[in-house]
Amino acid sequence: MGEVVPRAERRRRTEGRILDAARSLFAEVGYERATIRAVAGAAGVDPALVMQYFGSKQQLFQQAVSVTPVGGEAPGADEVVEHVLGTLGVKMGRLPESSLAMLRSMLTHPEAAASARRLLGEQIDRVAGSLSGDDARLRAALLTVVMLGVTVGHQLLELEELREVPQEDLARLLRPALRALAGSEHS
Repeated sequence: MGEVVPRAERRRRTEGRILDAARSLFAEVGYERATIRAVAGAAGVDPALVMQYFGSKQQLFQQAVSVTPVGGEAPGADEVVEHVLGTLGVKMGRLPESSLAMLRSMLTHPEAAASARRLLGEQIDRVAGSLSGDDARLRAALLTVVMLGVTVGHQLLELEELREVPQEDLARLLRPALRALAGSEHS
């Protein structure tokens, strides 16, 4: 006989399938073109169940794109720069579908924009905490959006100039600019 799965576990699994399907669909077509019916179809459930679990397309989107920010603070400007450059492998590789969904949708949907602002704000806070000076938060924001631009150029715009260059070359060219923003030449 098959294993008896408790109701709460079945619900958790179904919710997970729906979220996985939503992440894939939002990443592929963005918020505007994704439909509850398409998410339900990809998850193998009835559209009414998606609404029952998540309430609305907007709430589904918010849960699908939420990501746990990476913790930890670097102790100084040079370490911040190296940490930021160390994320190039992630930014140039296969991004999580939740990140792609947010990137694709953040300029066209207010909920995605709010989620992006919140996550980027958390990252800016972490970076600013490792920088000195009155303008540390501004410099942290600039560091963050430079890397966001690299990510958008590579992942969404698929710029050949970024896609065909080894990660080490990008890091070599970005390092002086990021160090200037981090203020490491003044350390």
